[in-house]
Amino acid sequence: MGTMDVVEGLTKKLGEAQQHFKGDIASIRGSRPTPVLVEDIVVDYYGQQTPLKQLASIIIVPPREIQVSVWDAGAIRAVEKAISEKLNLNVASEGTLVRVALPPLTQERRDEIIKLVRSKAEEVRIKSRMLRDEAKKEVDAQKKTGDITEDDRFEAMEKIQEAMDMFNKQVEDAVGRKVNEISG
Repeated sequence: MGTMDVVEGLTKKLGEAQQHFKGDIASIRGSRPTPVLVEDIVVDYYGQQTPLKQLASIIIVPPREIQVSVWDAGAIRAVEKAISEKLNLNVASEGTLVRVALPPLTQERRDEIIKLVRSKAEEVRIKSRMLRDEAKKEVDAQKKTGDITEDDRFEAMEKIQEAMDMFNKQVEDAVGRKVNEISG
Protein backbone atom coordinates (compact mmCIF):
# COMPACT_ATOMS: atom_id res chain seq x y z
CA MET A 1 0.00 0.00 0.00
CA GLY A 2 1.56 3.30 -1.12
CA THR A 3 1.41 6.67 0.55
CA MET A 4 -1.34 7.83 -1.80
CA ASP A 5 -3.50 4.92 -0.61
CA VAL A 6 -2.94 6.10 2.98
CA VAL A 7 -3.89 9.68 2.06
CA GLU A 8 -6.96 8.53 0.09
CA GLY A 9 -8.02 6.31 2.99
CA LEU A 10 -7.69 9.23 5.41
CA THR A 11 -9.63 11.54 3.08
CA LYS A 12 -12.43 8.98 2.77
CA LYS A 13 -12.66 8.47 6.55
CA LEU A 14 -12.61 12.24 7.15
CA GLY A 15 -15.43 12.61 4.61
CA GLU A 16 -17.50 10.01 6.46
CA ALA A 17 -16.84 11.73 9.80
CA GLN A 18 -17.83 15.06 8.23
CA GLN A 19 -21.13 13.64 6.90
CA HIS A 20 -21.94 12.11 10.27
CA PHE A 21 -21.17 15.43 12.00
CA LYS A 22 -23.36 17.40 9.58
CA GLY A 23 -26.21 14.94 10.15
CA ASP A 24 -25.76 15.26 13.90
CA ILE A 25 -25.97 19.03 13.95
CA ALA A 26 -28.74 19.18 11.34
CA SER A 27 -31.06 17.46 13.79
CA ILE A 28 -30.36 20.09 16.46
CA ARG A 29 -33.11 22.64 16.59
CA GLY A 30 -32.37 26.17 15.46
CA SER A 31 -34.67 29.19 15.60
CA ARG A 32 -36.48 28.09 12.46
CA PRO A 33 -38.16 24.70 12.10
CA THR A 34 -36.77 22.19 9.65
CA PRO A 35 -38.05 18.77 8.50
CA VAL A 36 -34.83 17.23 9.85
CA LEU A 37 -36.18 17.74 13.38
CA VAL A 38 -38.91 15.15 12.84
CA GLU A 39 -38.26 13.12 9.68
CA ASP A 40 -36.12 10.44 11.35
CA ILE A 41 -38.24 10.08 14.49
CA VAL A 42 -39.05 6.38 14.81
CA VAL A 43 -42.75 5.54 15.00
CA ASP A 44 -44.18 2.22 16.16
CA TYR A 45 -46.24 1.56 13.04
CA TYR A 46 -48.21 -1.67 13.54
CA GLY A 47 -45.27 -3.21 15.39
CA GLN A 48 -42.64 -1.98 12.90
CA GLN A 49 -40.14 0.70 13.93
CA THR A 50 -40.54 3.10 10.99
CA PRO A 51 -38.99 6.56 10.37
CA LEU A 52 -41.66 9.27 10.21
CA LYS A 53 -40.58 10.32 6.69
CA GLN A 54 -41.87 6.94 5.43
CA LEU A 55 -45.31 7.54 6.97
CA ALA A 56 -46.04 11.17 6.20
CA SER A 57 -45.17 14.31 4.31
CA ILE A 58 -43.61 17.10 6.33
CA ILE A 59 -44.33 20.77 5.68
CA ILE A 60 -42.83 23.82 7.39
CA VAL A 61 -45.22 26.66 8.18
CA PRO A 62 -43.28 29.78 9.19
CA PRO A 63 -42.49 31.08 11.69
CA ARG A 64 -42.39 28.03 14.02
CA GLU A 65 -44.75 25.25 12.99
CA ILE A 66 -44.16 21.85 11.46
CA GLN A 67 -47.14 20.11 9.86
CA VAL A 68 -47.00 16.37 9.43
CA SER A 69 -49.55 14.99 6.99
CA VAL A 70 -49.89 11.29 7.87
CA TRP A 71 -50.87 9.01 4.99
CA ASP A 72 -52.53 6.31 7.13
CA ALA A 73 -55.18 7.64 9.53
CA GLY A 74 -54.59 4.57 11.71
CA ALA A 75 -51.08 5.77 12.46
CA ILE A 76 -52.05 9.22 13.79
CA ARG A 77 -51.87 8.33 17.52
CA ALA A 78 -48.51 6.57 17.10
CA VAL A 79 -47.09 9.56 15.17
CA GLU A 80 -48.36 12.03 17.80
CA LYS A 81 -46.85 9.95 20.60
CA ALA A 82 -43.46 9.54 18.88
CA ILE A 83 -43.13 13.27 18.07
CA SER A 84 -44.33 14.34 21.50
CA GLU A 85 -41.84 12.06 23.28
CA LYS A 86 -38.88 12.87 21.03
CA LEU A 87 -39.28 16.66 21.03
CA ASN A 88 -40.82 16.89 24.50
CA LEU A 89 -43.62 19.07 23.10
CA ASN A 90 -47.39 18.92 22.97
CA VAL A 91 -48.75 18.20 19.51
CA ALA A 92 -52.24 18.67 18.11
CA SER A 93 -53.95 16.78 15.33
CA GLU A 94 -56.86 17.46 13.01
CA GLY A 95 -57.83 14.49 10.88
CA THR A 96 -54.59 13.19 9.36
CA LEU A 97 -52.66 16.41 10.04
CA VAL A 98 -50.39 16.63 13.08
CA ARG A 99 -49.29 20.14 14.06
CA VAL A 100 -46.07 20.68 15.98
CA ALA A 101 -45.72 24.22 17.33
CA LEU A 102 -42.16 24.97 18.36
CA PRO A 103 -41.90 27.51 21.16
CA PRO A 104 -39.49 30.41 20.65
CA LEU A 105 -36.03 29.74 22.01
CA THR A 106 -34.93 31.65 25.09
CA GLN A 107 -31.42 33.12 25.06
CA GLU A 108 -30.43 30.59 27.71
CA ARG A 109 -31.65 27.70 25.53
CA ARG A 110 -29.88 29.16 22.49
CA ASP A 111 -26.63 29.27 24.47
CA GLU A 112 -27.11 25.63 25.55
CA ILE A 113 -27.72 24.53 21.95
CA ILE A 114 -24.67 26.44 20.68
CA LYS A 115 -22.59 24.80 23.40
CA LEU A 116 -23.90 21.39 22.26
CA VAL A 117 -22.98 22.14 18.62
CA ARG A 118 -19.46 23.21 19.65
CA SER A 119 -19.08 20.05 21.75
CA LYS A 120 -20.09 17.85 18.79
CA ALA A 121 -17.55 19.75 16.66
CA GLU A 122 -14.84 19.03 19.23
CA GLU A 123 -15.79 15.32 19.24
CA VAL A 124 -15.40 15.10 15.45
CA ARG A 125 -12.09 17.00 15.62
CA ILE A 126 -10.75 14.51 18.18
CA LYS A 127 -11.78 11.66 15.89
CA SER A 128 -10.08 13.36 12.94
CA ARG A 129 -6.84 13.73 14.90
CA MET A 130 -6.91 10.02 15.72
CA LEU A 131 -7.40 9.22 12.03
CA ARG A 132 -4.54 11.60 11.11
CA ASP A 133 -2.23 9.96 13.67
CA GLU A 134 -3.02 6.50 12.26
CA ALA A 135 -2.22 7.72 8.73
CA LYS A 136 1.07 9.29 9.87
CA LYS A 137 2.08 6.06 11.65
CA GLU A 138 1.37 4.10 8.49
CA VAL A 139 3.53 6.44 6.40
CA ASP A 140 6.34 6.31 8.99
CA ALA A 141 6.17 2.50 8.97
CA GLN A 142 6.51 2.50 5.17
CA LYS A 143 9.58 4.75 5.48
CA LYS A 144 11.17 2.44 8.09
CA THR A 145 10.68 -0.65 5.92
CA GLY A 146 12.22 1.18 2.98
CA ASP A 147 9.03 1.01 0.87
CA ILE A 148 9.14 4.79 0.38
CA THR A 149 11.82 7.48 0.29
CA GLU A 150 12.14 10.44 2.66
CA ASP A 151 10.75 12.65 -0.13
CA ASP A 152 7.69 10.36 -0.45
CA ARG A 153 7.22 10.52 3.31
CA PHE A 154 7.48 14.33 3.31
CA GLU A 155 4.98 14.63 0.44
CA ALA A 156 2.53 12.25 2.16
CA MET A 157 2.76 14.23 5.41
CA GLU A 158 1.99 17.43 3.48
CA LYS A 159 -1.05 15.81 1.84
CA ILE A 160 -2.25 14.53 5.23
CA GLN A 161 -1.97 18.06 6.65
CA GLU A 162 -3.85 19.48 3.64
CA ALA A 163 -6.68 16.97 4.20
CA MET A 164 -6.80 17.93 7.89
CA ASP A 165 -6.84 21.67 7.13
CA MET A 166 -9.70 21.21 4.67
CA PHE A 167 -11.62 19.03 7.13
CA ASN A 168 -11.19 21.55 9.97
CA LYS A 169 -12.35 24.40 7.73
CA GLN A 170 -15.48 22.44 6.73
CA VAL A 171 -16.27 21.74 10.39
CA GLU A 172 -15.79 25.42 11.31
CA ASP A 173 -18.01 26.51 8.40
CA ALA A 174 -20.74 24.08 9.45
CA VAL A 175 -20.54 25.27 13.07
CA GLY A 176 -20.72 28.91 11.93
CA ARG A 177 -23.81 28.25 9.81
CA LYS A 178 -25.52 26.36 12.64
CA VAL A 179 -24.71 29.08 15.22
CA ASN A 180 -26.20 31.69 12.85
CA GLU A 181 -29.29 29.53 12.40
CA ILE A 182 -29.70 29.15 16.18
CA SER A 183 -29.07 32.83 16.87
CA GLY A 184 -31.32 33.98 13.99
